[in-house]
Amino acid sequence: MSMNDPISDMLTRIRNAQMVGKDSVRMPASKMKKRIADILKEEGYIESISESVDEANHTTLELTLKYYQNKPVIEEIKRISTPGRRTYVGKAEIPSVYQGLGIAILSTSKGVISSRRALELGVGGELLCTVY
Repeated sequence: MSMNDPISDMLTRIRNAQMVGKDSVRMPASKMKKRIADILKEEGYIESISESVDEANHTTLELTLKYYQNKPVIEEIKRISTPGRRTYVGKAEIPSVYQGLGIAILSTSKGVISSRRALELGVGGELLCTVY
């Protein structure tokens, strides 16, 4: 089965797993997904990340989700730029997600980084998703 938007699939898996209270979620791995997961961990939205290789030599990414007082830490995770409609922002147009309480994840010339890091570096790029 081919997947048109693997990043959207990743975000949906996280959203669905948190809605039903799962401790962790597994998904096919890629460099982009790994970097997005790393950012979520750095920003405190997930507990941990682990990679494993199954018998068919497919790499799987497992994210341990984070809860606070039995509520998911991630209240909203939303895909912005899609394969059918790419969304690019300059350094001055990087959105403030919920007045700075959330983050945006961007794909820039410096790699996949959070909006906070993009502002520090003074770069813009493709706005992948927002997390709150």
